[in-house]
Amino acid sequence: MQFRDFLEQTATTGDLITISKPVDTTFEVANVAHALEGRPVIFDNIKGYPDWRICAGPCSDRSYFAMSLGVSVAELVHHLAHALDNPQEPPLVESAPCQEVIIKDVNLYDLPILLHLPADAGHYIASNVVITEDPDLGRNMCYHRLLRLDKSHFAARIVENRGTHTALKKTDGDLPVAICIGVSLATHLAASMSPPPDVDELSVAHALAPTPLVKCLTNNLEVPADAEIVLEGRITQNKHAEGPFMDLTETMDIIRDQHVIEIDLITHRKNPIFHALLPGGLEHKLLMGMPKEPTIFTAVNAVTRCTGVAITPGGASWLHAVVQIDKQGPEDGRLAIEAAFKGHGSLKHVWVVDTDIDIYDPMQVEWALATRFQADKDLMVFENMPGSSLDPSGLHVPGQKSLTAKMGLDCTIPWGGTDAEFKRGQYGAVDLQTYLE
Repeated sequence: MQFRDFLEQTATTGDLITISKPVDTTFEVANVAHALEGRPVIFDNIKGYPDWRICAGPCSDRSYFAMSLGVSVAELVHHLAHALDNPQEPPLVESAPCQEVIIKDVNLYDLPILLHLPADAGHYIASNVVITEDPDLGRNMCYHRLLRLDKSHFAARIVENRGTHTALKKTDGDLPVAICIGVSLATHLAASMSPPPDVDELSVAHALAPTPLVKCLTNNLEVPADAEIVLEGRITQNKHAEGPFMDLTETMDIIRDQHVIEIDLITHRKNPIFHALLPGGLEHKLLMGMPKEPTIFTAVNAVTRCTGVAITPGGASWLHAVVQIDKQGPEDGRLAIEAAFKGHGSLKHVWVVDTDIDIYDPMQVEWALATRFQADKDLMVFENMPGSSLDPSGLHVPGQKSLTAKMGLDCTIPWGGTDAEFKRGQYGAVDLQTYLE
């Protein structure tokens, strides 16, 4: 389901909120979108940008991903894992909606790019997926936040030793790039998954939902045909200060010298919609965390029967996870904890629960901790483990992998325990309408 089709669907279901009052891209759009977190919002009256609309929040709830992919929330992790294991090459089309309007005289000030917070370095794009090609490994799709510098340049946060950075190290001059804004939820998920280097993220996206591609006009890269906006350009070897900017943990990231991107051409759909993703918000968290659930799911399934995984927003959707298992033996809780940390290297704390616990309900997870866990037997602590650079409490040394302590909590029923001891009583269901009429 393309981005516009999804928004039409959310309008039909009553989830979409439309704001027609004039709003400013400096702070106001971000503040209103934050106040409406968890709902998709369309701003159709942008001060200074009469031809543009802004959308925030399309990726802010699991139910929206399920709606877009045509599966239930419980089936999401299985659907993602299957697509990751079975990528499908997308078809290439000759013409596409993303190239309905072609702008050769580039001016990035014509795009409604937000200034989110007073502490930000400037106007940033955080919703874009970036497509490059590695000379050895082929096509790569990922995220890079973009700080607008002038009419034709961005400073891009490019994380060291990952796809784009690796391709840049193999390139003496400029690296062609395509920056896509307003893509399908399937494309967003695939860009977030970080599969092995030889797996094409756009093929994962096509396995999730149909994702036809079209060739760029100034380079040989291929982009989602239904994207709202595509910026074609080059990642240069020049650098510029980038940051501060709010990161996933809702703390401000540091200033770094980062590569500069020069934009050569802008294409977009007629009546374009600019997707504005709030840094540190629910969209940021879900797009970072949800795509790691299938890797945890696969790792845990290698040692016991895993039935569900949820990376939680309270853990910045990066550092905490709840793993649900169908326990087969007395050591399965411990095995699941160890495997979960292998499945997601940045994971810091993990809870393992039984199949009767709703992993999306924090009260049920806490109840399992209260009634099925004993710290002297069921707590696992790992010291000086590789951790996330996003965790401000970790040990961070420039040029070295961040270190942290990790904790696993086995909140499953002790082996040999009975339903009478550990299962909750269940009241019968009633139809309240028959009592309240």
